[in-house]
Order: sequence, then structure tokens, then C-alpha cells
Amino acid sequence: MSEQPISVTDRAASRIAKIIAKEPDGTALRVSVSGGGCSGFSYGFDLDRDRAADDLVIEKNGVTVLIDSISLMYLTGSEIDFVDELIGASFQVKNPNATSSCGCGTSFSL
Repeated sequence: MSEQPISVTDRAASRIAKIIAKEPDGTALRVSVSGGGCSGFSYGFDLDRDRAADDLVIEKNGVTVLIDSISLMYLTGSEIDFVDELIGASFQVKNPNATSSCGCGTSFSL
């Protein structure tokens, strides 16, 4: 199996499975990057059943993560994780390309 440019942790896959359990078959988590946020770019997490021809498709423990080709440029080398801490639970992207990020972990700069 070839190495994916982005990894998904077991914790993230488990949480995705819980989220999509009540969704129609073929639902995946789409991770994207868009302009905005307090540090310049922000991460987006949405449920999606539509796949584009140029999407990166990551299969992990029976769930699917989709990343569009534009977002992939900013996310290559990243790890998508899920953390459940006292202050809250959320998906987090550990992005080696980011030079800084905001305190909430949902935006970053290059």
C-alpha cells in the first residue's frame, strides 16, 4: 500500500465513524482549507457524499476522508486527529507547513 500524503489517526477515524453512522451510505468527512481565520487560513470539516475526480480519498478503518486538490497543497504532510480534552473535543490538523496557528487550532498561516 502506498503512503498517503496526509494521515488520519485511529482516534479521528473512530470519531468520523460515530458521526457518519446515521448518515446515508457513501458519506465522507471532507477536510478543506480556505482563506480567512485569525491566522490567514482556516480548516473546514464537512460531511459530503460528492467526490470530485481530483479529490484525495483516504480510507481508514472503514471511513473515508476527502480532500480537494487545492487544499491538498496546504495539507501535504499533515495528520488529522481527534482530541477530547477538558476544554472541548475537536478535530485537529497537525500541519508541518504551518508557520503559526491560532489558539483555537482552526486557523494557521504559512
